[in-house]
Amino acid sequence: MSESIKINKNRSALLIMDFENDIIARFVKNPAELLDRTANLIKGAREAGVPVIYLVVRFRAGYPEINPDLNIRVLKGIRASGILLEGTTGSEIAAQVAPLPGEPVVVKKRSGAFSNTELATLLKARDVNCLILAGIATSGVVLSTVRWAADADYEQIVVEDCCADGDEEVHRVLTGKVFPTHATVAQAQEVLAALQG
Repeated sequence: MSESIKINKNRSALLIMDFENDIIARFVKNPAELLDRTANLIKGAREAGVPVIYLVVRFRAGYPEINPDLNIRVLKGIRASGILLEGTTGSEIAAQVAPLPGEPVVVKKRSGAFSNTELATLLKARDVNCLILAGIATSGVVLSTVRWAADADYEQIVVEDCCADGDEEVHRVLTGKVFPTHATVAQAQEVLAALQG
């Protein structure tokens, strides 16, 4: 991982991506540890004056946003299992990492944080050029966001131990081999130390 990271607190934002009850239940083997680490990361960002922006994936009843004939396994799985519906407990952000009043919650209909959302507008309004990423799943929202943000010339820090995937090997390959070509990969304690500096 990284030796020493520097964070320009005036131009950074922490993205908390898809920490929803339905997603945690399906992808995280030990949620208590992940949620505790992520809660500490959020607290550190708030104390440092770094904006925290939440992203969630939610669908309306009947999934009108998903074409039933579309042959994309993840979307078929969501539709078939009846998860991530607006207004359900499953689509809510886990209480341990919940937003404070006034912190933006961006609703999306696909994996990536930038996919047909207002995220880019929120970041531009705050003059953000560095994204600190925490999310579930590593192979879903984190991967999609890292690739899009790299193409848009954002600097990025992926907080490896505040990300999780149902497949630990996929998580290791992405954080160890793929993400380092686009982002700094760091541990929560390293990011907290940089935020306090």
